[in-house]
Formats: sequence, structure tokens, C-alpha cells
Amino acid sequence: MQTEDNLFIELSKLKGEEILIITRSVQLNLLGQVFRPIFAGTISEVHQGHLTLSPAIIKMVNAPFYISPFPLSIPFEQIVSYSMEVPSDEVFPLS
Repeated sequence: MQTEDNLFIELSKLKGEEILIITRSVQLNLLGQVFRPIFAGTISEVHQGHLTLSPAIIKMVNAPFYISPFPLSIPFEQIVSYSMEVPSDEVFPLS
């Protein structure tokens, strides 16, 4: 696992690029919708300790392309995995 400093340096180079992120939680709840912690979007900001996606897409089973109405900041310590290889509009099974 990369240290937070290495992650900060790596992600800073990717600002403006699309990314797919999986976070530590087993599932999350937003507005009554339970979903797996899979997010996609464009890296708009990178700071020590977190990155911000804007626009951020929350991958939910019944709304796989739900665009968050606000930017989404994700702490580095919650990131389990990320990929630059999966486009935000890619369809894949979430169940």
C-alpha cells in the first residue's frame, strides 16, 4: 500500500483525469439508497489527505450513473483501490 505522501504525489499528477475509486466501506447509504462504495469522476482537487471528484458519479445498482449534485471529497485512508483504466460511462455489474 502506498503511503499518503506517495498517493498525494501520484494523484496530483492525475488532476483533470477520470478515475474510478473503491472505498473501504462495505456499503453506504445516501438518501435511502444503499450502494457499494464505487465512485467515478474527474479529479478536480488533490490536497494532503484527500482528493475531490467533480463531477462525481456514484455507481448505484438502480442508478449506475447518478451524478452527485456537489463535489465529493474522499480521504486517502478510505481509498482501497483506484483505476484510471475504467471510463466513468463504463457499464459493469454492481450486484
